[in-house]
Amino acid sequence: MRVCFQLQVRPGRLDEYVARHAEVAPEMLAAISDAGRRNYSLFLREDGLLIGYYETDDDEAAQRALADDPRTAIWEAEMADFFVASVGRPDQEARRLTEVFHLEDQLQAP
Repeated sequence: MRVCFQLQVRPGRLDEYVARHAEVAPEMLAAISDAGRRNYSLFLREDGLLIGYYETDDDEAAQRALADDPRTAIWEAEMADFFVASVGRPDQEARRLTEVFHLEDQLQAP
């Protein structure tokens, strides 16, 4: 399953947001991987539009695993203030985007 999501980073915090992601703590990286997310990327536009993408076998299970993992609590609390209109866990609040095209799927279609 491919998942794409959108968030808005506060304009005055863009540089700090980028710096915080330059070297994410190993325990947070492990928590993401242990939850079943892979091929995870974040893309940031200069106006703060953040697009995230990852692959997982079960997104609901991955979300629950991260929500229940104590390794994520500190990171997510620290990151919440970076986002516009965030009232809790940005990862859970992020608006999911609908996939409308995937090259490999169409190439493999009969």
